[in-house]
Amino acid sequence: MKVLVNDKIVERESVAIDMEDRGYQFGDGVYEVVRLYNGQFFTFDEHIDRLYESAAKIDLVIPYAKDVLRNLLQKLAKENNIHTGNIYLQVTRGIQIPRNHIIPDDFPLEGILTASAREVPRDEALFLEGGRAITDEDIRWLRCDIKSISLLGNILAKNKAHRAGALEAILHRGGTVTECSASNVFIVKDGVLLTHAADNLILNGITRQVIIDAAKKGGVPVEERDFSLEELEAADEVFISSTTLEVTPITQVDDSVIGNGSRGPVTKKVHELFEAEIVASCGEFVTVR
Repeated sequence: MKVLVNDKIVERESVAIDMEDRGYQFGDGVYEVVRLYNGQFFTFDEHIDRLYESAAKIDLVIPYAKDVLRNLLQKLAKENNIHTGNIYLQVTRGIQIPRNHIIPDDFPLEGILTASAREVPRDEALFLEGGRAITDEDIRWLRCDIKSISLLGNILAKNKAHRAGALEAILHRGGTVTECSASNVFIVKDGVLLTHAADNLILNGITRQVIIDAAKKGGVPVEERDFSLEELEAADEVFISSTTLEVTPITQVDDSVIGNGSRGPVTKKVHELFEAEIVASCGEFVTVR
């Protein structure tokens, strides 16, 4: 496998990250996951823009201009012959010796860029059948709008769901639903699509944004507002969204079956609208065997 380290594409086996890197020591960095269909990037600019926005929020300077970064990632995808898959990229603040919580102001740290590319087919059965979710208290920090590589709170919630045999953990703060451990969450009530507003308590997912825009254009009413655990469990439909999950139905939350326990009509329509956005950008879906 070829990977990207700064501005060089190299064999993965040749890569070594310094033990004094602040990403390793403090989780001091930001990341993105970008999806490809038919070898074409989907919402490429939106992901790159968000990476730079996250970096700016923590005063981290990405050492490459956006057009340079795009070219590097395109080369990485081509080198790995990615048809339908993901590119994971992250930028850490760099190496600081000796280790210090304080970011030095007497010399600039050189940010370190890394990226990898993997083939990840679409899970069409999951999009149709969905899965179960649990609820869990949102114990993360208050800047969830930053796509930070420091994800311990998310990891604990995701693994709690995994141990319970569930697909996801839907998080809440004092009974107000925020998002999931690794995705955004939507509910449908009386034909209206509801999701938490894009503030500091959630990550404004790129897939989330596409869904909202496509739903509105497709005639599905959308409200971005707080909703409660009680509203979640009483919803007609629930689905989660992310770069890889696209629009995945949730058929049960804790002990409550959602609707009739299968993908609902609004979720189906929203996914079809989302797929149309992919096709418009990347072409018709093609399965590579």
